[in-house]
Amino acid sequence: MAYSDFANFLNSKKIEYKINEPLKKHTSFKIGGNADYFVLVKSKTELILILKELNAKKIPFFIIGKGSNLLVSDKGIEGVVISLAKLDNITLYGNILKAEAGANLAAVCLKAQGFGLTGLEFAYGIPGSVGGALFMNAGAYGGEMSQVVVSAEYVTFSGELGIINLSDMKLGYRTSIFKEGKMVITSVSFGLKNGDKTEILTAMEDFLGRRKSKQPLEYPSAGSTFKRPEGYFAGALIEKNDLKGKTVGGAMVSEKHAGFIINFNNATSEDVRKLISNVQETVFKADGVMLETEVIFVGKE
Repeated sequence: MAYSDFANFLNSKKIEYKINEPLKKHTSFKIGGNADYFVLVKSKTELILILKELNAKKIPFFIIGKGSNLLVSDKGIEGVVISLAKLDNITLYGNILKAEAGANLAAVCLKAQGFGLTGLEFAYGIPGSVGGALFMNAGAYGGEMSQVVVSAEYVTFSGELGIINLSDMKLGYRTSIFKEGKMVITSVSFGLKNGDKTEILTAMEDFLGRRKSKQPLEYPSAGSTFKRPEGYFAGALIEKNDLKGKTVGGAMVSEKHAGFIINFNNATSEDVRKLISNVQETVFKADGVMLETEVIFVGKE
């Protein structure tokens, strides 16, 4: 692969990058091998230039936001990892709050509250970036992205700009059109309503308090490990089968909330994968329910 040429290209455009960057530094699980190249884009223009160059050189790439829903292989990710973390501007147009894809979701919620805009309270405390939240149609406490998103701007994998409206996003339970792998979300516009700042803040703090009391936020994880199976709750099925506290290497089924697998002692990606398989097999054997992962597995096998 033409990595030396790619490095020359990055240097010529003054685009920030790192070589052999440990991805455990960029995921909420604190797990993962290295990226051959880790590129931090600061604008849509940089992103377009990079995508066009990667396509021309036929170099594989992967897009990352805050890395809050990823389990990266111990062998890392081949090619180029493009981080959107520095694309984080938040602007207001009337009652439309527009946030770039790398903006922290909690920061967007606080900004909305500061403007006296209601609708995003449920998202306060959901880890990760705006782009990642839309990619997964993230939700909590009866709310989800599909209820507040109006539109999104994107760049295609070939480097073309576009705008997509809510009606075309195919938002469902933890899924969206963006999972089809043809678009990079660059910004998201939220349609919000006027509200009372104090009431909004109270609701946000209530949701965050509930999250802290029930979830193992003191340990690295990727949030809920499994999707909610129809007619059941993943955590309840796992707990029913006495799997709370079960470990494989440094990975553990949380004793606080069985729906979370945590990195409690320098877990490897392989530790987590084995524990996930163990949980799936046990629950399926006992209850006939196959738990699907919400966590996305990426990287070299």
